[in-house]
Amino acid sequence: MALPVSETDRFTAIGWPLLALLLALLLVRAAIAYAHRRGLLDQPGHRRSHILPTPRGGGLGVVVATLICMSGAWLMRPERWPPGVMISVVGALALVALAGWWDDHQPLPVWPRLGAQLLAVLGFSLALVASGLSGWWLPLLLGAGAWSINLHNFMDGIDGLLAQQAIFVTSGLALLAVDAAQPSLAIAAAVVAAATLGFWGYNRPPARIFMGDVGSGSLGLLIFALSAMLWRQQPALLWPALILCSAFVTDASLTLLTRIWRGRRWQAAHREHLYQWLVRSGATHGGVDAAYMGWNLLVAAPAAWLACSHPEVALPVSILVYLGAAAIWLALKRRCLRRNLSKDRHVVA
Repeated sequence: MALPVSETDRFTAIGWPLLALLLALLLVRAAIAYAHRRGLLDQPGHRRSHILPTPRGGGLGVVVATLICMSGAWLMRPERWPPGVMISVVGALALVALAGWWDDHQPLPVWPRLGAQLLAVLGFSLALVASGLSGWWLPLLLGAGAWSINLHNFMDGIDGLLAQQAIFVTSGLALLAVDAAQPSLAIAAAVVAAATLGFWGYNRPPARIFMGDVGSGSLGLLIFALSAMLWRQQPALLWPALILCSAFVTDASLTLLTRIWRGRRWQAAHREHLYQWLVRSGATHGGVDAAYMGWNLLVAAPAAWLACSHPEVALPVSILVYLGAAAIWLALKRRCLRRNLSKDRHVVA
């Protein structure tokens, strides 16, 4: 006998995220054992922020748990997105995760990896266009999707940072989707948050496993896709969604622009993001995580609420948040540079 609608809704809203959490806990534990057997260990080095060999590839647990539970939740909802959009999200996630999983085992050159990412974003973007979105948005969607995938990969460099950011952003997206009367989208975002929470249990400082490209790129794709779907329903919600992402977008974007300005190989591995400079200056991984979460809770969350509840001021609020984030980034970067310069002079003396 079919469950009453209210009970079905309750199971979908609570059951699928809970199942995603449990699956991620089990799958990430299995990934640790697999990484040790296959020798998938990130070794310490001058471009790394850890001091002990650590397994990588734990993000696969997040991906598998999300694929299962997000698909199940969407299929059980009485109101659904067009099948093409749902299939495109699942397909894009699988493609980005596959490219990342390959790269975790055997490094891929930049262009094949970027090609897989663009193909995944293109498939999702074309599905949105097929649902009625103007085709003029396609180039912007391609650029935003590729940047989201890569910036989250760039920001995955210390214990727990990317996982906690993804939990914060996807939880915020779930609340925005509830406000927009989009329960299917809200549950999908909650599933991602729950699966990432399961991974964070193993990744918080000191990390027992790293996410790897399979996880960082996939979370970047999911945050982009969920935000784009939210924007597709209510364009004004783009601004609070961007505010939620302000810490990572600011750090990754300003770091990339600085490297390009100085003529450096922007695609090469480095340790020049603010979070990496803070660690190099003596801060612990946990302390840096707390600083980023402090921005999220004290600035991004209230500003996102303001932008959501008062759409008429959403754009100026977003601009102020990003200007504030940029000012803090510059101030802290200069402080780290001065501190490291003083250390170097002390060593030479």
